[in-house]
Amino acid sequence: MACSSLAKLNAASSQWIGQQSFNQRHGSSTSLSTRRVAVPIRAKAYTDELILTAKTIASPGRGILAIDESNATCGKRLDSIGLDNTEVNRQAYRQLLLTTPGLGEYISGAILFEETLYQSTTDGKKFVDVLREQKIVPGIKVDKGLVPLPGSNNESWCQGLDGLASRSAEYYKQGARFAKWRTVVSIPCGPSALAVKEAAWGLARYAAISQDNGLVPIVEPEILLDGDHPIERTLEVAEKVWAEVFYYLAENNVVFEGILLKPSMVTPGAEHKEKASPETIAKHTLTVLKRRVPPAVPGIMFLSGGQSEAEATLNLNAMNQSPNPWHVSFSYARALQNSVLKAWQGHPENVEAAQRALLVRAKANSLAQLGRYSAEGEDEEAKKGMFVKGYTY
Repeated sequence: MACSSLAKLNAASSQWIGQQSFNQRHGSSTSLSTRRVAVPIRAKAYTDELILTAKTIASPGRGILAIDESNATCGKRLDSIGLDNTEVNRQAYRQLLLTTPGLGEYISGAILFEETLYQSTTDGKKFVDVLREQKIVPGIKVDKGLVPLPGSNNESWCQGLDGLASRSAEYYKQGARFAKWRTVVSIPCGPSALAVKEAAWGLARYAAISQDNGLVPIVEPEILLDGDHPIERTLEVAEKVWAEVFYYLAENNVVFEGILLKPSMVTPGAEHKEKASPETIAKHTLTVLKRRVPPAVPGIMFLSGGQSEAEATLNLNAMNQSPNPWHVSFSYARALQNSVLKAWQGHPENVEAAQRALLVRAKANSLAQLGRYSAEGEDEEAKKGMFVKGYTY
């Protein structure tokens, strides 16, 4: 999407992004003494379970394996190793991942696509039971993807609220205990106040509906890597976006102790002339976390967003060099799967090698969560970036 014609608007976006909603919050003249305030019902009967689930996922040395790609995106993964995009091949790949011996030592939760949630192994064991045996919590992607946002700067919004309550109830019955909803904000296209508010409100409504049906919501406001902006601009946008998200989460009576935040790290745009060190990325990311995220939130599960496997691990490790009020961990897809696919190549005789590759990456990120990772010995393949401009899945 071309956004060059909006340069003047973009340059001023830091001055007006989300401004109207902030002003409205503080400008009300209504006297509290004349209002009858009803006590909100939070998460119905699931509050204790939600908190326990969130704490289980946010457990020391563990993070989330994200394998919730749509069938179309999973097909792209398979195509990269010469496999057709069929249900049988998707099942075989996801079985390889989920049946990896010892995976539960490093992985606490697995985000599944709806197809996978209802699938079984070739031996007939439900995937959700495979995960439970390794003490990995099954999760489910519930959003319906991004579509153009009318009235915005060529931006998008995330659909899927219609029917979410009934779908969530069914996912809970099937064994899912947490959910994921991804929306994005684009810096080259603004971001406009409209897009930020739409992203924040959608995430908040989804979170409330998920908790109402027993699912811990992963709140994912991804700030895309696209662009040539410096890291300071990403920090500025992240502060605005996260402030709006947590405002609307509170407005929707979401239990903060029963959510997980899945943000992107604060980095320069992928096309910026200067790369930032892990220490710089950690400093800027932790700055935003400390300014915007309540310590009641148990876990910050970062997405990799097109970073190389090694970069994602190094940056996470840098953020865990000192104590944080939250469990600062990972929820990676490509940064855990890239080496696996290349080791597997679709051949049954390579399954064990591919599973070893998964354990190598999972262990590396487990050590990074504990602040003990060293990049010594990382191969060159793990250092290759995976950024795709305008990436969708």
